[in-house]
Amino acid sequence: MYNNFEQFQETSDILKALAHPVRLCIVKGLILRGYCNVAFMQEYLHLPQSTVSQHLQKLRNFGIVKTERKGLEVNYTIADDRVRRLIQVFFSEDES
Repeated sequence: MYNNFEQFQETSDILKALAHPVRLCIVKGLILRGYCNVAFMQEYLHLPQSTVSQHLQKLRNFGIVKTERKGLEVNYTIADDRVRRLIQVFFSEDES
């Protein structure tokens, strides 16, 4: 069997980062929209900007999302295709 658990650390960290309803919603929304800025997420989620930013920072720290700057606007996109596939598996019935 597996006796070297270090190889599972990255996957475990990604799953932990996704293990929050707000972060799941952010990631699913980014998959559906392609990209989004904090102001739109804040309005959609009905949460303070600081709360949305904290969740985005956690997602960035684990390489789940990345930023793209357009002038003064910063948009977030999905950075890891494994996460995209994982979310699609969990929410595939939502898209039928």
